[in-house]
Amino acid sequence: MKNAIIVGASSGIGAALASVLVADGYNLFLIARRIDRLRQLQNELGDRVQYQQGDVTHCVQIMDTLREAFCKMGHVDLVVQCAGIGEINANLNWHPELTTIEVNVLGFTAVVNAAIQAFLRQGSGHLVNISSIASLRGSAEAPAYNASKSFQSNYMEGLLLKVRKSRLPIVITDIQPGFVNTAMAKGDGLFWIASPQKAAAQIYRTIQKRRSHAYVTRRWRFVAWFLKYAPNWLL
Repeated sequence: MKNAIIVGASSGIGAALASVLVADGYNLFLIARRIDRLRQLQNELGDRVQYQQGDVTHCVQIMDTLREAFCKMGHVDLVVQCAGIGEINANLNWHPELTTIEVNVLGFTAVVNAAIQAFLRQGSGHLVNISSIASLRGSAEAPAYNASKSFQSNYMEGLLLKVRKSRLPIVITDIQPGFVNTAMAKGDGLFWIASPQKAAAQIYRTIQKRRSHAYVTRRWRFVAWFLKYAPNWLL
């Protein structure tokens, strides 16, 4: 039986992925800010689920929490970093920019740093981050969000190169979703919006295939191609 840790498991993709993993026989350790939601998930998913409250903006604390989860589970096969925030902030108000950076940059780095250090000590593992297709270009409406997701994808690529040098059986996966029907999906005229359940199912197939990257849902690869090559005036 495999063991997994999900950070940011209280709602959205994290909660949907927890259901998928339990259904396939995983033991889970869930970490999120909302303790009431974690308790509810444990009631829904059964006694193979443990949980602990944790806030990724408290970097030292969340790293300690992740290390404790590794100790409690003994051996961890999979860590999924889902914690994130997204705000439309066309007026560049400072607080939304700061909060986005605290969660999506500092908090993200704390989580994946602690996870990869633990996997290197363990000698194996699979680290997954939920980034965004927004990582591919800048945004006038949400500059900090797009920039933070670009940081995440670039950091994950760095970790991929690092573990390849180690020659250990450690897998690094960067997931770049398009629109998913969660609290993160803001703005008008959203298209190709997927349910968290559909997104989670595709993410899990990527995990099973041990791939290093995937767009979710898969049709977003066409948008990704456009974003990579479109000139700024067209965007």
